[in-house]
This record gives sequence, structure tokens and C-alpha cells, in this order.
Amino acid sequence: MTIVSAGDPQFPSKAIPQPDVLPPPRSSLFAGLRIVSACTLASRVLGLLRDRAMAETFGAGPILDAFTVAFQVPNLARQLLGEGALTAAFLPAFVRAREQTGFASARELASATFVRLAQLLCGIVAISEILIGGALLAFDLNVDVVRLLQLLGLFAPYVILVCLTALVCAVLQSLNRFFWPAVLPVLLNLFWLGSVELIPWVSVDPEFQIRGIALSLLLAGSIQLLVPILILHRAGCQWSPSWRCSLPQVRGVFHSMLPVVVGVTLSQLNALIDRVVAWWFSLPAWTESVHSPWWPVLESGTASALYLGQRMYQFPLGVFGVALGTVLFPILTRHAEQGDMRGFRTDLTLGLRLSLAIGLPASVGLMLVAGPLSVALFKGGEFDAADAALTTQMVRAYGSASWAFILLLISNRGFYALHDRQTPVRVGKWAVVWNFGLSAVLIYPLQGSGLAWGTSLATMVQAVWSISLLAKLSGGIHWAQSRATLIKTIVCCSVMVGIVLLLQSSSWPGENVKLQLGVQCLAGGAAFLVSAWLIGLDEPWMLVKRKLPAQDSESPE
Repeated sequence: MTIVSAGDPQFPSKAIPQPDVLPPPRSSLFAGLRIVSACTLASRVLGLLRDRAMAETFGAGPILDAFTVAFQVPNLARQLLGEGALTAAFLPAFVRAREQTGFASARELASATFVRLAQLLCGIVAISEILIGGALLAFDLNVDVVRLLQLLGLFAPYVILVCLTALVCAVLQSLNRFFWPAVLPVLLNLFWLGSVELIPWVSVDPEFQIRGIALSLLLAGSIQLLVPILILHRAGCQWSPSWRCSLPQVRGVFHSMLPVVVGVTLSQLNALIDRVVAWWFSLPAWTESVHSPWWPVLESGTASALYLGQRMYQFPLGVFGVALGTVLFPILTRHAEQGDMRGFRTDLTLGLRLSLAIGLPASVGLMLVAGPLSVALFKGGEFDAADAALTTQMVRAYGSASWAFILLLISNRGFYALHDRQTPVRVGKWAVVWNFGLSAVLIYPLQGSGLAWGTSLATMVQAVWSISLLAKLSGGIHWAQSRATLIKTIVCCSVMVGIVLLLQSSSWPGENVKLQLGVQCLAGGAAFLVSAWLIGLDEPWMLVKRKLPAQDSESPE
């Protein structure tokens, strides 16, 4: 990628401008956070509309179960590379190359990484398609397994598109351009929602419809890749023909990715295990053949309910957690590369405080309104009251750990910024063990929601352990400030709980669930914010203030 002069008179026509490599001021963290959060909010709202349309069209049954399990593969690739290993390994190398050897070297590194990543992904997808096709031809499989394998085959090429998009977006983010990477999921959801609405006009066969939706996502993925490439080109960032010079550095990037791939895979493995176990133990072939009390039998649609429950906790995680991690990671990386550990600890502590002040009320709120939320968003069409009740259990279980998912994401970004890629792997291995053990125990008394509770409890332990280890590695977090934020947040959440429970115990005219949900959310949110203002909980207001607090003093306690 080559930077071309954009008509700036201070550069000759063939000169290559060098971007500012100084770490951005703290205000840039909040400016970027507002941009990413706003775009992510729009994406999540469209995602909820999309999920509602999917639920109304297919119901919580075998077809939607297979789709949610199959889509977990490209979704895992997106989280693995788009929000994990690729960004964690490539962005520090890109920043280091830009600061130490110039921006031309950084562009060569980006181009070389793009080529090698595309080659690797094409090989993996080709092998996957051969294996899937061979399994379909060689074995006599039941209709549910055939459906799942066919959807996996349709989704496999999407992995290439989403991972290459992640690399291009990482370059944009390193240049403090956060808008377009954040708006790409909006485009995906628009395509998805449009396909769900239009495909029934083409065919009434649900099998045809679900495959048509999968194909529409491939088109959306192509546009997602093309848009950021055009944005980079428009900004003067073009393909570098001398990319082969950076191949040794690319090997270093991929080598650095390996432990991060393992760590992020472990963190996402819990959700994948939940869906696969729920899909298998709710298959009609399984439920009709098992008569032993030692084997669990789950309701049909459990995998779909788990997916919808995960979507609910991912709403605050995406709107705030991923947005904060996206903006904070380049800042922490610059601090680490320049040896500014004081700045690193200050901004990491700020991330911890924001995670607690936003994540805890999000968890409490999801648990409080899980019932009306599930009914208002998803009940209708083929999605009946029983499906909504099952989804309510999942929303409540996953929602309890929203704060932990956010905190874990931030702590892992801190490890990667310090080039420590082994600690998240070590903690993640134990988290998978805890999740498997807890789920195996809880699935009997709690049925499908036991899987969700197992994941949530394991994530809580993982998040607390991770931030404790990161504090030791970085030389200490400002614990006194963090404790004060935690205590104030708990007080505000308690007020919110009281107000919402009071409203839920009151009689309501008619059965207008959406009205009840709206009133409870507004009243609960207002109670939290008023309480925060009264007791001096500043973190929620930092997201909207233009004037930020001064740099914190260097005192871990």
C-alpha cells in the first residue's frame, strides 16, 4: 500500500507523507469510543430486528438450530481474527514498523500480510469444502446432519472475506479511522434483514429459504471487504508492489498469532460447545431413542434459544465492550511500544472503571427484564410462548456475565499490547475446563440454561483472574479508584433493581409487553443515572462529556 500526496503543498508530487505517530490524547479515546459505539448500536438494533425476523420465519426448531450452529464458524473466525488474534499480532507490528522504519515499511507489511493471509485462508477453505463434500457422499446421514453440513459448506467462503476485512480494518484503526470499520456490520445486517424479508417471496420451502439467506451473506461479505479497501485507496493508501520485502516480518506476525489464536479460540469455544451440545441433545433422533436418566434430553430449539440469549449479552458487549477494546488497544499498544508504563496503567485503569460502570448495570438490567425482552423482541409467527420462555432463561443466564465478558475483552487487549500472548491461553484453558465441568453438572437440574450458566460462571472467574494477572504484569492498577467505582456502581444498581421490581409488581392495563418493557427500561436507566449523579459516579458521564478528567496520579493504591 503506497501513500500518495493528497495535494498538500508542503509535499512534492511524489513525496510520501508521514502520519503523526505520537500517541493520541486521552480525548481521542472517548471520541473514537463514541463513533464506534454509535455505529455498533445501530448494528445491534438491526441485528435484533434480523433475529426477530429469523425467529418469526423459522421458529425455534431444527432449521434455525442448524443455521445458528453453522454460522458460529465464520462468526468464530470474525471474533478470532477481526477482534482477536490478527489485530493483536498485526497492529503492534504495524505500529512498530511505522515508528521505527517509516510508513513505507508499514505499508509493505500490510500488503504482504494480506497476500499470505488470503493464501492461507483459501487453502483452509478448500480443504474444508472437500471434507464436507466427502462426508455427504460417503455416509448415510440423517436430514438434520445433512442440513448442518450443507450450511457449513455455504458459510466456509465467508471466512475468507471476514478475515481479510479484519486486516484492512486493522490498518484503518491504526490510522485512527474508526468509523468505516465500525459501520461495516451495519451493512451486513441490512443485507441479512433484507434477505429474510425477500426470500419468502421466492420460495415457501424453509430449506430453500435458509440456504438463500446463507448465500446472501456471501454477497454481504464481499461488499464488507470492498468498502474498507476503497476507503484506504481514497485516503491515499494503495497497494505496495514491493510487499515481498516484508515477508520475514509477516512470518513474525503469524508466529505471534499462534498463541493468540489458541487463547481467543478457547474464549470462544465455550459458546460453540454450548450450541453444539444443545443441538445434539435436542435432535429428534436423539430425544426419541434415549430412555436413560443419565443422558440429558433437551427441548427442540434449545440451540436457537442459546443463540438468542448470546445475542442479548452481546448487545452491551458490542456497543460498549468491543468498541472500548477497539479504541483502547491501539492506545495501549503505543504506550507499551514507547515504554510509557505510567500512561499504560492510567488508561488501563480507565478501561477497567468504564467496564465496571457500564457492564454491571447491563448485567443487572438484562436479568431483570429478560422475560418481557424475549417476548417483545422474538414472540410472533413460528416463535411461540414456549420458545420465548426458553429464551428468557438463556438471556438471564448469559446476561449475568455481561460485565465479565467486557472485562475479559479489555484485559486480553492489555496482555496483547504488552506482547504477553501466553497468559490468556493459560487462563483460557482453565476456563474451558471450568465451563465443561459446570455445564455437565448444571445441565441436569437446569436443562439447556445450565449450559449458559456454566459459561457465565466460568467467564466470571476467567475475567477476575485475568485482570489480576494483568495488574501484576503492568506494575499495578489504580485499585483504589477501581474499588470506588465498583462500590458506587453496586449502589446505583441496587436503586435500579428496586425501581424495576416495584414496577414489575404493579398491575398493568392489558398485556402490552412492549409498553411494560419500555417503561421498565426507561425508569431503571433513569434511576441508575440519577443515583450516579447524586453519589458522584463519573464514568457513565465520561462517554458524553467533551471535557475529560485530568490524568490520574501514578499511585496504584
